Amino acid sequence: MSNKTRSILKAIAVILVLLAVLMQLGWVSIAVISVYKFWLVVIAFGLLLISSK
Repeated sequence: MSNKTRSILKAIAVILVLLAVLMQLGWVSIAVISVYKFWLVVIAFGLLLISSK
């Protein structure tokens, strides 16, 4: 896996966690995925594990 791909996966993971946190704080309201906040964080953790060396 190239470094560019690793960086993209890490960036996606950070964005997913930030989205979950902002939804928990009530600053962002996306009704469709609000029930999946936990799974967003789990997917982000998985992406970080995949992108690690």
